[in-house]
Amino acid sequence: MFILQTHIVPSGEYRIRLQEYAVGLFPQVPSRKSVKKAIKKGAIHINGTAATTATWIEAGQKIELLEIAPTIAKTYELTLDIVYEDAYLAVVNKPAGLVVSGNQFRTLQNALPYNLQASSLVDALPIPRPVHRLDAPTSGLLLVAKSAGARIELGKQLEYKKIQKQYRCVVIGTPPPKGTIDVAIEGKRAVTHYELRRTVPSLRNDSLSLLDVHLETGRTHQIRIHLSGLGFPIMGDQLYGQAGNVFKGKGLFLAAIALGFEHPGLGEWMELEIETPYKFEALMEREQRRWEKYQ
Repeated sequence: MFILQTHIVPSGEYRIRLQEYAVGLFPQVPSRKSVKKAIKKGAIHINGTAATTATWIEAGQKIELLEIAPTIAKTYELTLDIVYEDAYLAVVNKPAGLVVSGNQFRTLQNALPYNLQASSLVDALPIPRPVHRLDAPTSGLLLVAKSAGARIELGKQLEYKKIQKQYRCVVIGTPPPKGTIDVAIEGKRAVTHYELRRTVPSLRNDSLSLLDVHLETGRTHQIRIHLSGLGFPIMGDQLYGQAGNVFKGKGLFLAAIALGFEHPGLGEWMELEIETPYKFEALMEREQRRWEKYQ
């Protein structure tokens, strides 16, 4: 067990319990459910002692998120697209529809040992661990730590927003050429920046647009919530999209296409990028052809 991240409660008066205060505090536990689960596992300590859901927050407290060695599950023999790998870390192109981790068997976490080489470092993790999360329906680049030191360092980069992530999506409608959405999610500040790449006409939806999206914060479902709230839901979003206007069987048109971070072992800045998923371009080209044929 080792400390992943540390937070010192700023000065002030607080009337809030840990299970509410810690939501979004650490990237590894972004939701109320994940915070409560971490507390029950003994993974959150306050001033060196395991906290409980009844713990009240006070100024000056040291809150620590600890790594607890996972139970080694049966390996899920699913071949993954490995974009980069060395002894410290790996970057995986997660397929859409695959859960990153959890209690079920078919997860990316359980497929990592089948795809990655064992780390040769002295602090090698028994199982490679995802550093951050992607929603199950979202595809794209996911950073994985293979050593304890890499997990701690990359966790710090996440906490201080040094890891750069770029997303690409197809939305219904035509938003302004660029914009910033600054709307709180569950009481937490959430900021999303987007830029329009191109738009095509659509018989069914008037128009579809391809966007590049950058996150200033990382709330759960942030991109999906913000774009839907702006009036431009992501195509295929069954949770926040328009009822009756979801392409069945096509999935969510949202992907993490670029990742920038400082390598925890080499100290070098790394930038990795993948192509826009084929289904994005295929959808927009098909809508363009149908418009030209029937309009």
